[in-house]
Amino acid sequence: MANQVRHDKTFLFENPNFIVYLHKFLKRNNMIALLIILGVLVILALWAISKYNLFVKLRNTRENAFADIDVQLKQRHDLIPQLVSTVKGYATHERETLDRVVSARAGAINARSIDEKIVAENALTSALAGLKVTVEAYPDLKANRNFMQLQEEISDIENKLAAVRRFFNSATKELNTSIEMFPANIIAGMFGFRKEMMFDLGGPERKILEQAPEINF
Repeated sequence: MANQVRHDKTFLFENPNFIVYLHKFLKRNNMIALLIILGVLVILALWAISKYNLFVKLRNTRENAFADIDVQLKQRHDLIPQLVSTVKGYATHERETLDRVVSARAGAINARSIDEKIVAENALTSALAGLKVTVEAYPDLKANRNFMQLQEEISDIENKLAAVRRFFNSATKELNTSIEMFPANIIAGMFGFRKEMMFDLGGPERKILEQAPEINF
């Protein structure tokens, strides 16, 4: 009986038809496995492309949002020399405070990247906050018509800044959330996308901007 089984096995492996069938079977299964692997790779590639395009879209949305902020910031930069000149006529002993504002304005103008501009503009806002505290001691200056007009213009700019800054921070938050989520963070790291800075102000500066409807230097 054992000899018969061994004979049947030998017959199968020596049978040309069986060998051909076995070869076709293995070839067909290898092809199926290869197609499955290729399918998985294609799906992963399409997913990676979609995530990359999403990151680019969100980054562009953030940059476009900051462009609206930049318009308001440039208007504020244009008003500061007039503000400093007006204050200087009444507060000649406040040179250090005025120099700080002028220096901060120069730093804001020279900033290039969005992150650099955010840091520089926060420094400028802080300098203007210091100027506000200083000017409180000069009632004649506060009653000056030119100074009052500058107050209104700066107040209007600050209100517009608050609105566009909220949209910018919302766009930044959406970008950061997409970048930090797993496994999308792997694609983000591969292509150099990183968590971006929010345009937020510290405690004292925030309180100043929230004092509607005007800034009383």
